[in-house]
Amino acid sequence: QLQLVESGGGLVQPGGSLRLSCAASGFALGYFPIGWFRQAPGREREGISCISKSGGSTNYDGSVKGRFTIFRDNAKNTVLLQMNSLKPEDTAVYYCAVVPATVQGSCLMIKRSIRDSWGQGTQVTVSP
Repeated sequence: QLQLVESGGGLVQPGGSLRLSCAASGFALGYFPIGWFRQAPGREREGISCISKSGGSTNYDGSVKGRFTIFRDNAKNTVLLQMNSLKPEDTAVYYCAVVPATVQGSCLMIKRSIRDSWGQGTQVTVSP
């Protein structure tokens, strides 16, 4: 089972920025497409972004497109999510997970397998 650990969350004012990190131990993240998900209070968990194994293809949900950027730091074995222009509706617990690759070499914003467990996530709160 692949274990991922999220970090970097916090409290930020609207319009501010945060950078989340998804780290792995015991295996190289570069072998897998990785996605970021979030779950706001009272709502279902949703996929918001993913990055292909190579890093050459990324996808974003419309709610974050243009504000969030996903990228890899293979030297640190991490996948990062740069979040700019944060809004109160971005408040949620953020998770990362391995996601499926597409035959075109891209990625899907869904968890690869129900057998992959979720990490503890990292809380992001956007509030004045």
